[in-house]
Amino acid sequence: MSVQITGNASPEEAQAYVDYLQEKYNRKLESLDIQLDGEFADLNYKFASAPFERIRRITGYLVGTMDHWNDAKKAEEADRVKHFSVDDSLNDMEQL
Repeated sequence: MSVQITGNASPEEAQAYVDYLQEKYNRKLESLDIQLDGEFADLNYKFASAPFERIRRITGYLVGTMDHWNDAKKAEEADRVKHFSVDDSLNDMEQL
């Protein structure tokens, strides 16, 4: 994936900013706008979206998905008592 670069910086300077931002935030840039004014640089950048994986604590284990669990562990999870917050209960009542 290449970074869309706009602005008035030289290609070498723009690449240095790209490298700096990606290393600092440990994320890939999607776009970067550089406006140079003397000694000042105004950087407007957008990061590429990062994949998100839900991790839950179930029966004492941190898990992402349950697709690799055996039948007994899946049954144990299904038998758990689900707890809801007050807000969840109010939202359910409003839908009735």
